Amino acid sequence: MSDEINENLKKISTWKRIFFMLIFAVIIGLVRILLWAVILLQVASTLLTGSCNSNILTFGKNLSVYLYHILLFMTFAGDQLPFPFSNWSFTEEVEVIDRKQNS
Repeated sequence: MSDEINENLKKISTWKRIFFMLIFAVIIGLVRILLWAVILLQVASTLLTGSCNSNILTFGKNLSVYLYHILLFMTFAGDQLPFPFSNWSFTEEVEVIDRKQNS
């Protein structure tokens, strides 16, 4: 049993993943700040113009999918490294659960 634990502790891939998880923990903090800015801008836009700003809407959607991609990686539900350690196109390809499909 202890030999198995020692082997698991020696796996470089696990330590690399932990290192990337620490980096993405910091990135999540920055993304959360940006998401709050998007929320506040969208609320202000809706109050002032009566409709959502499409540019802010697209940016918010992309940022949300990016956060989802990071969380998939950090919870071991996905193995693909999120941006900036991979192309942004991988984040765009992450499958997002559609509420309409589950209804």
